[in-house]
Amino acid sequence: MIEKELFIEKMKKRTKKFSVDVILFCDSLKKSQASSVIIYQLVKSATSTAANYRAACRARSKKEFFSKICIVVEEVDETEFWLEIIDDANLTKEDQELKRLLTEVLELIKIMSKAKSSSYNSINH
Repeated sequence: MIEKELFIEKMKKRTKKFSVDVILFCDSLKKSQASSVIIYQLVKSATSTAANYRAACRARSKKEFFSKICIVVEEVDETEFWLEIIDDANLTKEDQELKRLLTEVLELIKIMSKAKSSSYNSINH
């Protein structure tokens, strides 16, 4: 495998692990009507990040990759939003895990945003 393929496989595993970690973290949240809505949205955006990254990796063209990676950036950004809401609303006692997930989501945002930017540049130049 070449370096790019190794990176892609690593990111597929990383985004999938992040999704699972978010799902497991949701079990620690305080149960309420509001938190059930937040959990639903958070799980959707985190798992969508991983699913859409996989789809982007199977894109048939640079334009299709760009389109799909844009969705990944939106979903990972939304995931950060819901994690921030959980933090701001004090919905968990698992502060260390929340902090770890927030750190990971920021790294994923940077990586996916860079991929989006690079993809855009390769299409338009």
